[in-house]
Amino acid sequence: MRVLAEYLSPEQQRRLLADIRAVLERAPLFSPAMPRTGSPYSVRLSNCGRLGWISDRAGYRYVPVHPTTNQPWPPIPQKVLDIWQDATGVAYEPEACLINYYGPQAKLGLHRDQDEEACNSPILSISLGDTALFRIGGPARRGPTRSVRLNSGDVLILSGPSRNWFHGVDRIVPGSSRLLAEGGRFNLTLRRVTLPH
Repeated sequence: MRVLAEYLSPEQQRRLLADIRAVLERAPLFSPAMPRTGSPYSVRLSNCGRLGWISDRAGYRYVPVHPTTNQPWPPIPQKVLDIWQDATGVAYEPEACLINYYGPQAKLGLHRDQDEEACNSPILSISLGDTALFRIGGPARRGPTRSVRLNSGDVLILSGPSRNWFHGVDRIVPGSSRLLAEGGRFNLTLRRVTLPH
C-alpha cells in the first residue's frame, strides 16, 4: 500500500473535479443497494469507463451501462488515465472508474475488491474533497487494522499483497476541505476488470 500525499495541487484538483462533474451530468449518481437485503448504502455512486461497478439485490458486478439511464458509461477522463499511468507504472489502462460520493454521514464497511478477473492488477484511488478516515487491514477480515487520513489530492495505491487486503472508510471529516461547494468527498477508484493481454 502506498499513499502519495498531495499528489494533486489545488488547481489540479479543481480541474479534475470539473471533469468528474461533466461525467456525472451524463451518468448521474445513484443509490446502490446491498445484495439480498436491498438495504441502501450511505454512499452514492456512478462510474466511467468501459465497465461500471454496481451493487443491487442481484449482487455485485460490472455492467457496461448505467442502471438508471441504460446508457453506456462515459469514458474515463484523460487526466484520470494520466494519474493511473504515472502512479502505477503499468502498461495497460483501467477499465472501470468508480465514482463514490460521501456525504457528511457516509461510511463504507470493511471489504475486499474481488469482483475482478484481473485480481492482481493494482487499485488506485483519488481523493477529492473532505478528508476520509480510511481503514486498512490485511488478508483476514478480523485481522488488525490501522487508520489512515486521506486528504483532498491524495492518491492511494493497493498493489501486490495489499491488493486483496480488507479496507473501508470509517467516516468523513466535514468541513476539512473547501473543494466541493456542497461539502463531502468524491473518491475515484480505478480498476482493471478483465485480464490484460
